[in-house]
Amino acid sequence: MFFDSWSDIGRVILVGVLAYAGLVVLLRISGNRTLSKMNSFDLVVTVAFGSTLSSILISKDVSLLEGLAALALLVLLQLAITWTSVRSRFVSKAVKTAPTVVLRDGQLLHDALKRVRITEDEVRSAVRQHGHGSLAAIDLAVLETDGSLSVVATDKAGDRSAYGQLRSG
Repeated sequence: MFFDSWSDIGRVILVGVLAYAGLVVLLRISGNRTLSKMNSFDLVVTVAFGSTLSSILISKDVSLLEGLAALALLVLLQLAITWTSVRSRFVSKAVKTAPTVVLRDGQLLHDALKRVRITEDEVRSAVRQHGHGSLAAIDLAVLETDGSLSVVATDKAGDRSAYGQLRSG
């Protein structure tokens, strides 16, 4: 239960070092976008990397080469989806959620909060974390595609060009 053999420990260390090195190489080849946290799809891929690496390390049934092939497949799928989503509005909408305005002009948007399943307290917390003590001081709060809440103070809103379609939607 606590210890099987030194050879098992040696296998984990050797395969772990090699799998880790292989993952680093694959991620360097694929670029920064592969591990970004731009949307929920990216999070799923990142979790899949961790799960696959864990399987390579722990499971004797998964060879190093099989594990590296699985990691390479994940990288290739991520590259294909991101490449396609930049070029196809349909694919982009299929794999990405849209940012959702949850507070506008200091007013909480209750229908939007219900739709995205966040509470008023979570919005208030984000406002405080951004250094504000009043909802009235906030021009816009947005639940972003990566699940974070962006908060823009009224005095920092400027020409609102960063809002894109958010203002009308």
